[in-house]
Amino acid sequence: MSHHAAPHEPRPTKVHAEPLPYPGSQERMQQQPDSDLSNYRPANKLSGKVALLTGADSGIGRAVAIGFAMEGADVAILYNESDEDAEATKKLIAEKAPGRRCLLIKSDVRAPDACRAAVRRTHDELGAVNILVNNAAYQKEYAKFESVPADNVRRTFDTNILGYLWMAQAALPFMQEGDAIVNTGSITGLAGSPGLIDYSATKGAIHAFTKSLALQLGARGIRVNCVAPGPIWTPLIPATLDKSHVEGFGKDTALGRPGQPEELVGAFVLLAGPDGSYITGAILEVTGGKLSSEG
Repeated sequence: MSHHAAPHEPRPTKVHAEPLPYPGSQERMQQQPDSDLSNYRPANKLSGKVALLTGADSGIGRAVAIGFAMEGADVAILYNESDEDAEATKKLIAEKAPGRRCLLIKSDVRAPDACRAAVRRTHDELGAVNILVNNAAYQKEYAKFESVPADNVRRTFDTNILGYLWMAQAALPFMQEGDAIVNTGSITGLAGSPGLIDYSATKGAIHAFTKSLALQLGARGIRVNCVAPGPIWTPLIPATLDKSHVEGFGKDTALGRPGQPEELVGAFVLLAGPDGSYITGAILEVTGGKLSSEG
């Protein structure tokens, strides 16, 4: 057990392969990710803010949504498929951050109109859109690049990079000086991944999108940053990766274990809140010291 973890909730040092059909409900995972923020200590960093997060029904998005609420923000959660996971996230927010509002929006970031509708609903019901977290993602592993179907490539790009573009375009008319966009990138966008070539390409695009949008929005006082996670234990892993890659997932990092969603929350809070006031266009790596794409 890590000495940083609370005694009642050790973080697992090794994960085992488990079957999980796509899209992968977190509520049905045998090895539950640590995303309930039992170890997180809030400090009122986002008081009075409204955050809209995509892909926030489970995994990293769930942890960040709970963390933002614990920091004082009202949150809107955009999700695509798992009603069960979304309701569980809303319940956790009610438990961990009493009094904070949580709006669930079932939608699809691949459609620009749906993105505009989600932003408008967030603004109308919660009163503002101060923070946008682009986190929704799709991936599927293929052993041979020439066997990747065109439909899979399109779905990956439509979700992972075009969805980020549409959400940012929809949110910006409502955003003001001091507001922030935080994108979820990936170690795969920096180091590549042999089995996730189209996914890695979208993550590299997200990193460039982050830097470019930050340059344009600096004059408006809106910061744009990116968190690049390494191997994090989320429903996406057992639902989309080959069993051999799930077994011992994360063991090739300097810390010798996968990260847990909760361990990313501090990075998102930093980039979304006042402590990150001079950070923009940054790719913040939270990888456990994973330096290559092997493994």
